[in-house]
Amino acid sequence: MELAQKETMPDGSVKAIYKTQGTCSQYIEVGVKDGVVTHCHFYGGCDGNTKGLAQLVVGMKAEDVISKLDGTRCGMKATSCPDQLCRAIEQAMK
Repeated sequence: MELAQKETMPDGSVKAIYKTQGTCSQYIEVGVKDGVVTHCHFYGGCDGNTKGLAQLVVGMKAEDVISKLDGTRCGMKATSCPDQLCRAIEQAMK
């Protein structure tokens, strides 16, 4: 797991930029405040799928996102963009 950048924003949320591993997306930018995903953006990857996924998770409890998406695989790969999103959220919450 590689955290490229992490910062606390003026509103108290934590923004993390996570370098993905084993996926078409290169980075995921995620914001978390009080255990809720406030922002999500994928850099690279399948455009429609990552945009849709990002829209779905904003407003969700971080723990719910992780419980639903953790371990999701893409084809024969050991991981996926949803699985990597879980890693990014975990890093933001540390």
